[in-house]
Amino acid sequence: MADTILVVAEQREGKLNRVSLETLTAAQAIASETGWSLEAAVIGSGNDQVVQEIAKVKVAKVYAIESSQLERYTADAYVVALKQFISAKQSRLVLMPHTYQVRDFAPKLAGALGRTLISDSVAYRKEGDRMVFTRQMFQGKFAADVSFSCDPPHFATFQAGSYRGDKVEMGAGPAPVEKVAAQIDAVAIRVKPLDIFKEAKQAVDLTQAEIIVSVGRGIKEQKNIELAKALADALGGEIAASRPICDSGWLPMDRQIGSSGQTVAPKLYLALGISGAIQHIVGMKGARSIIAINKDAEAPIFEIADFGVVGNLFDIVPALTEEVKKTKA
Repeated sequence: MADTILVVAEQREGKLNRVSLETLTAAQAIASETGWSLEAAVIGSGNDQVVQEIAKVKVAKVYAIESSQLERYTADAYVVALKQFISAKQSRLVLMPHTYQVRDFAPKLAGALGRTLISDSVAYRKEGDRMVFTRQMFQGKFAADVSFSCDPPHFATFQAGSYRGDKVEMGAGPAPVEKVAAQIDAVAIRVKPLDIFKEAKQAVDLTQAEIIVSVGRGIKEQKNIELAKALADALGGEIAASRPICDSGWLPMDRQIGSSGQTVAPKLYLALGISGAIQHIVGMKGARSIIAINKDAEAPIFEIADFGVVGNLFDIVPALTEEVKKTKA
């Protein structure tokens, strides 16, 4: 068994999912502590641009696992391709970002190799010869330390926002790239991908947003969400919300942040009228900068905010929007 960490980077339609960079940051930290070699793999067909992007990161090698059967994502094809590669490579630790796509195929991949998957980790530590991963439980109220009892390869995924993608160490030069031809029998693929639904194209993936303006119950009425939208537009960001807003139908469910919504780690997160319940905080605490506006000086959101404004958001937000517009005029 080679002392190697393999990061399976995610791409969609030829674009790198930036959460993969967060996983590479975590992998670099583990490699530095253990002395293990770090490699990366990109799966698909004709993903040269993504492969070259990953090659800029400080890794020993990048593998481009290719097949015409991998052009469109299916869990079956990914499992066959990765099972072949990992069985031959014999990496000790396989890391992946905890995305919707990874959640789909990773459990099957680990099961196909007779191994265990520790999913949705937020941290790790080394205890002697074993790796211990931390997972949040009961909507972030508790944290559990989990380790592997099976033989390598070990599989783990990291929650979005657990590590900062902008902290990933870049290499002195491009890492070598090796193309690997996956042998996939079409019969093994039981799902036939169809055209993407128009509704899915309209849905937003907030994990890719660099600026998010999020509203909570302090917005009071649905019509007042326009204030937050105006600020988001001025900043070039996305609008989001806590669960009560989406449950009320004021914003679509794909805009929800929190334990039952999306987990995000933008460069800037503005929380407007959000009290800061733990169910919401677990979904956005990885943001690089958090600005909270709330009239309640005791709101829990201020405990994690980098900047806090105690006041009426209906006075503050319009003024802030106008100032942002002036800077761009």
